[in-house]
Amino acid sequence: MDALARIIDANANRCREGLRVLEDAARFGLDDQDLCARVKSIRHGVRDALAGLGIAESHRLGARDSAGDVGTRVSTDAERARRDLADIASAGAKRAGEALRVLEESAKVSGADGSAFESLRYLVYDAERDIIGALRARPGQWALCVIVTTDLCAGREPAWVAERAIEGGADCIQVREKTMDARAFVDVARLVVGVCRPRGVPVIINDRADVALASGADGVHVGQTDLSVADVRRVLGPVAIVGVSTTGMDQALAAADAGASYCGCGAMFDTSTKARPNVVGPEYLRAYLADERTASIPHLAIGGITPANAGELAAVGCRGVAASSAVCSAGDPAGACRAIASALAVGAH
Repeated sequence: MDALARIIDANANRCREGLRVLEDAARFGLDDQDLCARVKSIRHGVRDALAGLGIAESHRLGARDSAGDVGTRVSTDAERARRDLADIASAGAKRAGEALRVLEESAKVSGADGSAFESLRYLVYDAERDIIGALRARPGQWALCVIVTTDLCAGREPAWVAERAIEGGADCIQVREKTMDARAFVDVARLVVGVCRPRGVPVIINDRADVALASGADGVHVGQTDLSVADVRRVLGPVAIVGVSTTGMDQALAAADAGASYCGCGAMFDTSTKARPNVVGPEYLRAYLADERTASIPHLAIGGITPANAGELAAVGCRGVAASSAVCSAGDPAGACRAIASALAVGAH
C-alpha cells in the first residue's frame, strides 16, 4: 500500500503542477478568462477526485520520499528544451494528462471509482487543444523576419540565405515567390522549412495556403485581396499563423477582429520589392501601438527596411521588422541581420 500511496502522491503533485502551468498560459499568455476558469475547474475536480480515493492525505504525505525517488535522477534532453510558451503549456498539459491516467489506474487497485479521473483527463485534452491552438495562432513578437525571394538572393539558394539570416539573429523567415509555379514554390519552401525547423524558427509562406500546407510551413501571410484569415485556417487548421498586410488603422482593426496572428505594417519606406508602394511611414506604426485594440497583436514593420532607417522605427516603439532585399541581396546576410538588429537596439535608447 505504501508503494501505491507514493504513486498516487507523486501523480497528484505532477497533475497539479501541469495544470498550473496550463492555467498560467491561459491567464498570462492569452488573457483568456474563460480558458483560465476551465483549467481552474479541472484543478478543483482533481482535488475532489483525490478525496474520493479513500487514502488519507496524511498517508500519502507520510509515504513521500523525494530524496529516495530514483525517478528524480532520470531526465532527457527534450525536457530541457522549450521554444516558446506554447511548448511550455503543451508539456504541462501532457504532464497532467499522463498523471490523471496513472491516478485512474491506481484508483482501481484501491477499490475506488476511477471514472472521475478519466473524465478530467478528457477535459485536459480539450483544454490543451484550445490553449495550444490559441498560443500557436498568435506567436510571440518576432524581432526580425527575413523575406526570402529567389530573384533577390544573388544566385544563392533561398534556404542558404535563410540559414545565414538565422545565424545573424532572424527569428522568422517568410518565403515569397510571386512568379514561381506552385510545384517549384513548394520545393523551395520545403528546403527553407528543412533549415528552419531544427532551429526552432517559424516559416511563413506569402499568399499561398496550398504551398504552406504542402511544405509543412507554420503559416501564411496574406494581403488585403488574398484569402481571409478564416479561409486560411480552414485550409491549414486552427493553429496556423496568419499574418495580414495593413496600410492603416482601419485594416489593422479589421485584421484584429478577424483573429490575425500578427499584422504587417507598411510600407514604412520606399522599397524596390513592390511597384509604387503605399508608403505610410512610421506614423502609422505609432498609431498602431497607441491603440489598445492592436497594440497587443504582434507587428512587423515592413517596406524598405535597412540598417540605415531601422533606428527611426525603434524610436516610435517598433518591436519587430521584416526585411527583404537588405538581407537577401547582401554579400553577408548574417551581417546584414546583425546590423538591422543593432540599429533597432540603438534607436530604442
